[in-house]
Amino acid sequence: MFDEKAMGLMKQLMEAFGPPGFEREVASLLKGYLKPYADEIVADKLGSITFVVKGSEERPRVLLAGHIDEVGFIVSSITDEGFLTFHPLGGWWSQVLLGQRVVVRTSKGDIVGVIAAKPPHILPEEERKKVVDIKDMYIDIGATSREEAEATGVRIGDPIVPWSPFTLIQEGRVAMGKAFDDRIGAFAIAEVIRRIKEGGIEHPNTVYGAATVQEEVGLRGAQTISHVVNPDVAIVLEVDIAGDVPGIKPREAPTKMGKGPGLLTFDRTMIPNQPFKEFIIEVARRCQIPLQLSHVTGGTDAGRIHLQRAGCPSAVITIPTRHIHSHTSLLSLRDVENAIRLTVELIKRLDMETVEGFTAI
Repeated sequence: MFDEKAMGLMKQLMEAFGPPGFEREVASLLKGYLKPYADEIVADKLGSITFVVKGSEERPRVLLAGHIDEVGFIVSSITDEGFLTFHPLGGWWSQVLLGQRVVVRTSKGDIVGVIAAKPPHILPEEERKKVVDIKDMYIDIGATSREEAEATGVRIGDPIVPWSPFTLIQEGRVAMGKAFDDRIGAFAIAEVIRRIKEGGIEHPNTVYGAATVQEEVGLRGAQTISHVVNPDVAIVLEVDIAGDVPGIKPREAPTKMGKGPGLLTFDRTMIPNQPFKEFIIEVARRCQIPLQLSHVTGGTDAGRIHLQRAGCPSAVITIPTRHIHSHTSLLSLRDVENAIRLTVELIKRLDMETVEGFTAI
């Protein structure tokens, strides 16, 4: 399914450091991997980077977007006792945080800490029943004073990410780790570009594979890079909330891990272009690629891209992922493979006449 080179990239991407506003390490990884396959590399001034693959026609311009920032934190203060308080970058539920290790990137290098609060032994019965708010948590880096903490190089404004090594389980069929949201989308785009180039796949368009920044804090990179690219059609590759876990009802999250990629039918930021949606469903059917229909209450980069300039027909292909926005998520590599296959098949068919048909009245 994936060769050693691809799996090496996946591991590097997921373990890389890159919360919103601090994505350069991830962008650099992708640039090094994709430079041999890109006909051109284009960037905006916010940090997003796009890898261009030219086909037989200059237009339509097909934008593929996957964000490379991960949910994280930022240091908000250093206490007199040497502990760090922090503010979330992206959406976190406080209950998944206590007892988890984190990495703080300081001016002197990375340091490891743990998110901590009062131990249960000293908690009153009523307090044990309450969810601890993020504002009441702290990061312990082993210091015993402000001076010791500052000696490590840590300052207010330093970024923080979960510590979570990339691991394969279930005989290599399932990946476990952090940052799948949404570096697995960026990985899929990288593999699409690589396969098009290595396989000499003909396509009647120009592909712009974008690694976007600051999605988790407001879809910011999607807005700037789509202004640069000026796409005619866009496909966002994202994670989905896999609903096949205890406590989640099918109507809340319909996709299941291992049953194929999803196709977003609506979210709070975008209703996809309907002819384009139907086109994707039909291509998946013809190519015998499993596809699940999905919806989420959140939003994706497509929320900004589809409003670019006069509008851009957009769709979101998802990879069902368990336990997103936590230290450790799980996904099926088969779902990733099928998302890549579907995206390649779409690119082969997106000529100008077809794309113009998506908005014809």
